Amino acid sequence: MTKFVKGNEAIVIGALYAGCDLYFGYPITPASEIAHGAAKWFPQLGRTFVQAECETASVNMMFGAAAAGKLCMTATSGPGFSLMQEGLSYLAGAELPAVIVNVNRAGPGLGNVYPEQSDYTPAVKGGGHGNYQTFTLAPASAQEMCDLTIKAFQMAAKWRTPAVVFADGLQGQMMETVKLPDAELPRPDFSDWAAQGEPKTRQNLVKSIFLDAAAQEVFNDHLQRKYENMASDAMAETYLADDADLLIVAFGIASRIARTTAETLRGMGLKAGVFRPITLNPFPRRQLAEAVGRNRSPSAPMKIMTIELDAGQFADDVRLNLAKAGLGAESANVMMIHRMGGQVVSVDETVAAAKKLMGE
Repeated sequence: MTKFVKGNEAIVIGALYAGCDLYFGYPITPASEIAHGAAKWFPQLGRTFVQAECETASVNMMFGAAAAGKLCMTATSGPGFSLMQEGLSYLAGAELPAVIVNVNRAGPGLGNVYPEQSDYTPAVKGGGHGNYQTFTLAPASAQEMCDLTIKAFQMAAKWRTPAVVFADGLQGQMMETVKLPDAELPRPDFSDWAAQGEPKTRQNLVKSIFLDAAAQEVFNDHLQRKYENMASDAMAETYLADDADLLIVAFGIASRIARTTAETLRGMGLKAGVFRPITLNPFPRRQLAEAVGRNRSPSAPMKIMTIELDAGQFADDVRLNLAKAGLGAESANVMMIHRMGGQVVSVDETVAAAKKLMGE
């Protein structure tokens, strides 16, 4: 069965199929349809929708629900995501699974409601206090707004960590056909750690406080090992990259521009391909190194171009991961083409930049 829906509505569909019990939210453009859809569909299916008084309240409501072993989520945009950072740190510190959707708008401040990817750093690196991280997924279509929301719930439960679905205002508002999943996911059993108010879980204690400094360090080491192990679930996609002389690296809506750019360049006889991270954290470093290594010239570094809707936060992360993968020459050879303020990069701009980079 398929439905023609907005990307924001596909998020709600994915959450329902993932078994989400509770939605806590506060509407904010361009993510408001997620709250609207949850308010309509959650009660119809016996789930709970709560209109919180603000974003701070919604993320702290999630803490309570997650601590009781319930699958829960919220959704917001840039200003609201900033307000949620303390709550995200508490969720990570208590190792609680929860899903947060950020439909990115332009900033800073109130900015405007047009698409941007400028929340990259807080979404990917852990924007609150402490050494925590989140599992972060970047959909590129309405279908993936549904599918990766389901994946976010799976990863949040698997790793006991907050998971972020990182989209943008264009993805949230565009309408596409979405194929619905065949069945709802089975509910995970959290009774070994959740406080569910019954004899089986009476001894469970959910906390993020360690008054002993040595114990706090041990716990931080545990978290860092967990984050390293999350790399086993890193996801990426390549397109026309097997023989590419130029690798275009992009995520989310920018990756769709990257695909058209590669196709256009191929039509001009220039070998361009695309590498798309699907998980932004863990970053698919091994997959990126393999994509670069397949076509690496002994005499010259691989030409790499990022397309992004921010000030270069993503390009810096690409350089960092190339360097950590041992591809230092390529990390210094990354060119960025970007727009900000809600402006979207055009294919004409990316093709012209790519031709210049390739010496054409």
